[in-house]
Amino acid sequence: MAGIQLFKAKYEVEECLEQIRECLEVGWTGLGFKTVQFEEAWKAYTGLPFAHYLNSSTIGLYMAVDILKEQYGWADDDEIITTPITFVSSNHAILKSHMKAVFADIDDTMCLTPQSVKEHITDRTRAVMYVGLGGNMGHYYEIVDICKEHGLKLILDAAHMAGTRYKGEIPGREAEVVVYSFQAVKNLPTADSGMICFKRGEFDEIVRKKCWLGINKDTYSRSSDSGNYKWKYDVEYIGDKGHGNSVMAAIGLVQIKYLDRDNAYRRQLATWYREELKECEDKVKTVRIEDGCESSYHLFQICVEDRDALMMALNAAEIYPGVHYASNINYRMYEYAKGTCPYSDYVSDHTISLPMNLYLTYDDVKKICAVIKNFVNR
Repeated sequence: MAGIQLFKAKYEVEECLEQIRECLEVGWTGLGFKTVQFEEAWKAYTGLPFAHYLNSSTIGLYMAVDILKEQYGWADDDEIITTPITFVSSNHAILKSHMKAVFADIDDTMCLTPQSVKEHITDRTRAVMYVGLGGNMGHYYEIVDICKEHGLKLILDAAHMAGTRYKGEIPGREAEVVVYSFQAVKNLPTADSGMICFKRGEFDEIVRKKCWLGINKDTYSRSSDSGNYKWKYDVEYIGDKGHGNSVMAAIGLVQIKYLDRDNAYRRQLATWYREELKECEDKVKTVRIEDGCESSYHLFQICVEDRDALMMALNAAEIYPGVHYASNINYRMYEYAKGTCPYSDYVSDHTISLPMNLYLTYDDVKKICAVIKNFVNR
């Protein structure tokens, strides 16, 4: 498709091919080899103590809820407070573990508000699922304090947060588990993969088994075992096929070296957008970034009165934005929460994600903003 796209991943092609070639020459493209290297690189980058490489962040979210429920003895229909403005995998993870998603509202940071979270805590609440939408921090540290005060576990859905920092530090050490996405259009792109980072080492050991069908010794470990019984293993869980592979990890090992560089350019794009749209800020509301947050800017979102008509005007100019996201409460499995999150309902109907691909130029941003300004001032 021609025109200005919402996303277009930028790969260091020759370096990626060199890493992938090594996998092919060694003859090992599956779990192990490069996945181990990428896990070590991710721990070094984030400062998090544990990291397991997965085939998607979706399986990571499912595993996060599943393992916490099992290990902490949560019951079916116990509650996890979450946001309606997220990709459905966040909330499906709760339902797949037979727990209840309780929706709290967001504000102009596009993240959960502390007051709404507190209002939804009951004697069945076990955790908060916090989504750093677009790479934003929102009120993350206030939510951390609320979780501590009420004895709740914190799950950080960091699908958009690769490279986000707060006062120079990667957030997440405070959470029970952090889940990242390296899907095709994310800030650190592979074809599709993710990383799950538990706080506790014993949970990291469990997820490694559960993501390899419950088997307690993966094929890479068995291949490097010099003992006579390397073929023997036990199956401890009814697990899933959720681990990542060395081809995707090879791409990740290259792209992680350029993540901060690429995020810096995303922040430059966001600065250009804000400057160009400042003259119509009464009609075009941008997402508020809190002091101290260095956002990854996976998304740059605006709220306008007639979103759908503006989308058509942008499309007519060969500009192709997106929407992140329709309120999950609109979907049949979450309809029980209709009417409980008014600002989320507003965002669902009025928000546009503007193009943030790394091939954009200043002139592209000016063109996009010119269409927006002409539309809102018509």
